Amino acid sequence: MLGDLVAGALEDAAARREHRSLAQVEADALARPAALDALAALAPADRVKILAEVKRASPSRGDLSAIPDPAALAVSYETGGASAISVLTEQRRFKGSLDDLEQVRQSVSVPVLRKDFIAEPYQVFEARAAGADLVLLIVAALDQPLLAELHGLIGELGMTALVETHSADEVSRALDLGAQVVGVNARDLSTFELDQDLFARLADQIPSGVVRIAESAVKNAGDVAHYRRAGADVVLVGEALVTGDPARTLAEFLEVDPHGAA
Repeated sequence: MLGDLVAGALEDAAARREHRSLAQVEADALARPAALDALAALAPADRVKILAEVKRASPSRGDLSAIPDPAALAVSYETGGASAISVLTEQRRFKGSLDDLEQVRQSVSVPVLRKDFIAEPYQVFEARAAGADLVLLIVAALDQPLLAELHGLIGELGMTALVETHSADEVSRALDLGAQVVGVNARDLSTFELDQDLFARLADQIPSGVVRIAESAVKNAGDVAHYRRAGADVVLVGEALVTGDPARTLAEFLEVDPHGAA
């Protein structure tokens, strides 16, 4: 599944490149105002932080929410206390777009993440040109030289990489890059199976100076508390927000005990 998603994302990027060259996208990226400081926004704090996601669909669950106005949803997230906004831009299985990202960027003052299957520099320049402050890199999708190249480019453009892992080896690879934001995804992107305890098993491997983000398998405040107890600084949430009352759900998540106590 992960290989198919990456291949599809690269095909779609190639199609966009026919209408907008790398040189054009690079120029647009360099002309943007400076990216926001995502490290400061996501830095460990007394209470858990939420990275709230604009997510219409997923391969595992199908359609989740139409989200006709991604900007309005993002504003509700920011108003509700989200520390940053994640925007799915993959179009085939997640029904997102770079236009969604641009709309969100224009509407909120918190950092915005481009969440997609990034596997070439063109996509990184696209992210900055659309206003992204963070870019997702999935360790399982990239060999180490390409991972390092993309991680370096993201930094050169003033953005922050969220380096996503799913094993001890992948955490080591992320730290070898000097990653400052490391995510642990409870969902195995090869099988789409969930393991909510994976974060707890890997968290101690991530130094305290690195932002630790728990991703996936969040349905309620108890799940957020579970991750907080295991050491999560930030919890990325999409499905639980878009399939319910976003404002109320976000409020419940942010009220989780600082130490994750029940």
